[in-house]
Amino acid sequence: MKVATSIVLGRQALPTLASQAVNNAMSKAGITTANGVLLLLTSEFASNPQAAIMAAAKAAGCTQVAGCSATGIFTEEDWVLDTPAAAAMVFGGDIKLALAQHNDAGQPLLTMAAPSAINSTWLNHHIRYGGISGDATGHGPFSVWQNAKGDVKGHIEMFLSGVKMATKASHGLMLLSTPKQVNASKQFDLEILGKQKALRALQKAWKNHHQTEEAFPLHLMMAVYAESADAITQGNYHQTSIISYDEENGSITLAHALPVGHYVSWALRDATTAEADMALTADTLANELASHPDFGLLFSCLGRGPYLYNGEDLDLKVITQKFPNMPLLGFYGNGEITCIDGQNQLLPYSTVLSLFTAL
Repeated sequence: MKVATSIVLGRQALPTLASQAVNNAMSKAGITTANGVLLLLTSEFASNPQAAIMAAAKAAGCTQVAGCSATGIFTEEDWVLDTPAAAAMVFGGDIKLALAQHNDAGQPLLTMAAPSAINSTWLNHHIRYGGISGDATGHGPFSVWQNAKGDVKGHIEMFLSGVKMATKASHGLMLLSTPKQVNASKQFDLEILGKQKALRALQKAWKNHHQTEEAFPLHLMMAVYAESADAITQGNYHQTSIISYDEENGSITLAHALPVGHYVSWALRDATTAEADMALTADTLANELASHPDFGLLFSCLGRGPYLYNGEDLDLKVITQKFPNMPLLGFYGNGEITCIDGQNQLLPYSTVLSLFTAL
């Protein structure tokens, strides 16, 4: 199976990092020419990545070089944040990185995009998985590339041929309450949940679960929602951040407007839950493939990884322990894309894991 990765960091010229990453990966894969390369570059490259992209294409002997810049990148060997680095996954043998227009078999599309390029029409066209590039704030320079050149549309899509794949999101959320129906809402303000004001329902959920009078940590709280209570219970839910609340009228302002009739549960971003959920996600995908995966892609929110796990990426550790020496490539981004219950979603604070076996 001629797929391998490499990550190179240092202060040498940025194109040198990219070519070294590709050369190292090709050596590990035992190939002299690649069918395609996924090239990830840290944000130091973002303002002018073309020289690094061309260096990678020259090293690989192919023009099918695709990828993006991000604050942090990783392989199965290491993760990097706030340090210039390049990571590459090379494909040889019967596995190819192909353009979306040649996707006759209807394979899910590997997707990378800048935040400014996201729109619902494009997002909901075809089943997708992937991530959103960018820096720590989500307002810096962004770049995506395909065919060994930057893409002016701000988003790229492709597929891997010669493989069987399985993909799944890990939300890593601890549910604090049973689903309650939205009975009153106004634009982004959630007013009545069940028979209570929304803020009272959230305060009650926090107190009952943690047995404390301390204020809930707003930055770690999420609202998960679906059209039915059963969907939430089964994990087929959407999620949105809590922006603020109004103590006077008891409303909560969310990042996404929820219509009356939907169901909501309150949830907490929790490291222990996230690690366990990542392990369950990896097991579920391996069972779906019915074999040990040959390689994987992982798209992780910048709010996960080392920032959630106190300086260690336990999501990455879970995968490398379950699948030792499996080539893995990914980045820390500003959102994750996957299909849940038949609908593509742009997720916050999640990971999307895709595992592949060669046909």
